[in-house]
Formats: sequence, structure tokens, C-alpha cells
Amino acid sequence: MLPRIKTALIAGVAIVAFSQVALAADVKVAIIGGITGPIESLAPPIIAGGKYVFQQVNEQGGFWKDGTKADAVVLDATCSDATKAADAGDRAVNVDKVVAINGGQCSGATIAIANNAAIPGGVVMISPASTSPAVTALKDNDLVYRTVTSDAAQGQVLAHLIISKGIKNVAVTYVNNDYGKGFADAFDQAFKELGGTVAASQAHEEGKADYRTEIGNLSATGADALVVLAYANGSGQTILRQALEGGDFSTFFGGDGMVAASLIKDVPGIEGKITFTKPSTPTGEGRQAYQGMMKKAGLNADGTFVANSYDASFIIAMAIEKAGSADRAKIAKAIREVTTGEGETVFPGEWKKAKEIIDAGKAVKYEGATGLLTFDKNGDVVGVYHETVLADGGVKDLGLIKTE
Repeated sequence: MLPRIKTALIAGVAIVAFSQVALAADVKVAIIGGITGPIESLAPPIIAGGKYVFQQVNEQGGFWKDGTKADAVVLDATCSDATKAADAGDRAVNVDKVVAINGGQCSGATIAIANNAAIPGGVVMISPASTSPAVTALKDNDLVYRTVTSDAAQGQVLAHLIISKGIKNVAVTYVNNDYGKGFADAFDQAFKELGGTVAASQAHEEGKADYRTEIGNLSATGADALVVLAYANGSGQTILRQALEGGDFSTFFGGDGMVAASLIKDVPGIEGKITFTKPSTPTGEGRQAYQGMMKKAGLNADGTFVANSYDASFIIAMAIEKAGSADRAKIAKAIREVTTGEGETVFPGEWKKAKEIIDAGKAVKYEGATGLLTFDKNGDVVGVYHETVLADGGVKDLGLIKTE
């Protein structure tokens, strides 16, 4: 009997030990994006960029002294459905028990996640793609950040771009959500200040099959171009296609949500007729390190918001390391501690170096894929934009847009 009892005890101890190890090796971070819906072609590379950081963390020593591993939990917020976005946030915060969130992507989704789950749960969020000025206005207890510039800035950039083309009379159609309205308001003000005329600015609802009435009304104003502030895989592509088919407009402009090579297939004849503003990054060692690293990994380095997503995850990872535990409040507080812009420089891919600097109690300066990352009091960053077109079968950057 004794040998059997001894064997059973050993087995029981082994099971308990294994369970403890499994629990220790599981720091969950959510990556929440628009996997389905109007940005479904943009979301996969954004998510992949964010996930890659946690793969690097696990390959380069994990978290803390015991090498605790990261677990990236991917959830779908659909972009356009606030209820589903809130559900995804609730799942992340209250079921999966994540300690931080990379996301959301669409502004309305980010706001829904924040208000319904992240803020009540004390979970920090860094969005790589939510550009609405409404995000800035959130009463978030310093829990909501973003690595992409607000549309308050992008509206001004788009206005300068259009004026630089000699076009001073435009019509605007924008998707009726936080992203569309915030972008349209910022553009309207900036365009008029530059001497332009907004002949009409009208909201449209996402998901309709026919926008010909709306397009006809905008065309009747006599505007020289149509500004489409929507999503490439949603209303944006339908509006472009029907406007071209009806001969209502032949010149178009769009914001970041419209930048997708899929438009070439979905909207025959669109090449050469639309120009976009696309959030970009200054050149530098961080950008070079990021591009080389992503190319080696076989990932899309230059996709819209991919670099922003990588940086969001890297900052989250540094905050987790700085916090020294999976305590949500400590991780949220550490976001600002690792983004002061001072200390020893770390580039994308250098998790081991970042970990060593943080563990030594020194300041770390992350020069990321999108440049040097620091946040203002609202959790916002300053950014730059590229003029982008559809050409040669894909998305082509023409260079930085000057606003002075």
C-alpha cells in the first residue's frame, strides 16, 4: 500500500505544480479589432502587428524574473456595431481577465469598449487606429491612449492637401458615427479657414446597398470633388462605385479609413481618381529597425495602422514589465512611466534590451515604428501624414503632406 500512496502523492504534487506553472505563464492582453465589418481588409495586418510583439516577448525572456509568458487574446469588435464592441470588451475584461487592451480600431468601437468595460474594470487601452476627436474627450481616468493622431489634425491635413491641388469647392459625405462626424467637422472648419467652400456635408448610414440619392444631391451642388470619409470595405466603396457609374464625380478624396488596395477590385476605374491622407511615420532608426524586422518575419510592415499597432503592444509590454505584476492599476500607471521620452533608447524588436533596462530600474526611451512615443495629458500623440493614391495595382505613397 505504501508505494501506491507514495506514487499517488507524487502524482498529485506534480499536477498541482503543473497547474501553478500554467497559471504563472499566462498574462493575457487583448487585441480587439474590426475582424468583420467595414474594415475587414485592414484589420488582419493590424492585429498581426500587435500580436507579433508578444511573440517577441515570449522568445526573448518573457516578463519579469520568472519569464512569465504573454498570451494575446484576439476579439472581434466588428467596427460598426457598438453593442458587439461592448460585448468584446466585456469578454476581454471580465471573462478573459486581460491586463491591457490593444484596441479598439474603429473609434466608435473604442469608445464602447472603454465606457462599458475597460474604464469600469480599470484596464488600460491603447488604440492603434481610433482617430475621432471624441476619444480625446472621454472621461477615462487616464486609461485610454492611442498611437495614432486625432482627426482634429487629419482634418486639417486633408484640407491642405485638397487646396494644394487647386480644388476649392467640395462636397463631403461621411459615415454617421464618431469617426465620420469628428473627421468631417475638423475638415469643414480647416477647409473654410483655407478659403475653400464646402458645398454640402452630409452624413450617410453604414450598410446600405444604394447611395445614389445621396450622391445625386451632393453632385447637384456643383462641387468639383467628393470627399468620402468612410470605410473602404463598407459604405465608402459603394459610394465610390455608384458615383463613378452615374458620372456624378470623377475626382475623390478620402481619409485613412479608405486606404485599401481592395478598392481597385471593388471599384473598377478608381485608380488615378482618388487621393488619401494616410497616417505615416518619420524616418529614423526605429522605423528602419521595424521594417527590417517585419520583412524578415514575413509581415506587412506598411499596412495602414500596422506600425501603430506594433507600437501600442510594445508600450503595453513595457508597462507590464515595469509594473512587476499583472496588477491592472500598476500597469495602467506604468504606461506614462515608460513613455517619458527620456532614458536609454530601445528600438522595435529589442524586447530583451527593454526588459533589462526596466528591470535595472533605469528609464527607457522607446523609439518605435511610428517615432518617439510620448503622450499628452489626453493620451494623444502628434503625427504626420502621407499623400497616398491607388496606382500600379496597389496603394502608393507619394510623400509627406506639408501643412505650412
